[in-house]
Amino acid sequence: MKHSVLVVVSIAALSLAGCGKKADAPMPSGSATATDTAMTAPSATATATPGQMFADTAAASDMFEIETSKLAATKAQSAKVKRFAEEMIKAHTDSTAQLKTAAAAASPAITPAAALTPAQQKTLDDLSAKSGADFDQAYADAQRTGHQATLDALKAYSASGDVPSLKAFATKMVPIVTGHLNMAKSL
Repeated sequence: MKHSVLVVVSIAALSLAGCGKKADAPMPSGSATATDTAMTAPSATATATPGQMFADTAAASDMFEIETSKLAATKAQSAKVKRFAEEMIKAHTDSTAQLKTAAAAASPAITPAAALTPAQQKTLDDLSAKSGADFDQAYADAQRTGHQATLDALKAYSASGDVPSLKAFATKMVPIVTGHLNMAKSL
């Protein structure tokens, strides 16, 4: 059982670390791909517990959503994209607070590492270089891909996570992230 949880969480971590990567379309020239960018949570090492890996992955996902949305709040051309970005900043700031509470309730307590993965940083850097309609499209793509990966990771941890407080957090977040994904699909 513990091995299957570790496998599920590892897959979830890899999926979440890909936030912002558009897997179903060719990457623009100069963009990182899954094969040339490390796609693991910052502390996803062999010694990290599944709970720690999930917490780190969730924290990185929130940070990615907040940072890309801060860019969108100032760089987006579309008012709809700007409104979505403002909602994501608030929602993912709230999610981070809830994650910290759930992680602190673990025994022993877990401290989520809120650091972007190399793939997330690359996507953020790529977004920083865009403007206008190109920015809006790239941001929308990153949000759809990122929220789908987050949803997959939350569902996986909700189903077989090893830390009850984090499992409850994941379960609570599934409908919220589903809503974010649906909003992102309408951008």
